[in-house]
Amino acid sequence: MLSTKELFDRRARRTRYQLRKRAKGRPRLSVFRSGLHIYAQVIDDSLGKTLAAASSIEKDLRKKLKTGGTKEAAAEIGKLIAERAKKAGVTEVVFDRGGYAFHGRVKALADGAREGGLSF
Repeated sequence: MLSTKELFDRRARRTRYQLRKRAKGRPRLSVFRSGLHIYAQVIDDSLGKTLAAASSIEKDLRKKLKTGGTKEAAAEIGKLIAERAKKAGVTEVVFDRGGYAFHGRVKALADGAREGGLSF
């Protein structure tokens, strides 16, 4: 029987495999969700570089948000990552949810990024 971590890693690998097939040169918007915070990065896999990053642990956001583990915080991070990605010249990405289900904070981050101007 596989552990929870092994099952999560298997889902993440499966998701990233499908993204690589469909990416067509677009960078990926990767999401990491912990119990207290949420993090997002726009990664160019062909170069192996992070083009933009945002998280709920940044000082200016910590003052604005009550906590980093809410849907409201995730939506703010989505808007912020979209703004930073556009500054880096990225408008189209593929959304990498990792091993997480697409609901709750992950969906809120995706909706915030779409509101901010990213398309995926």
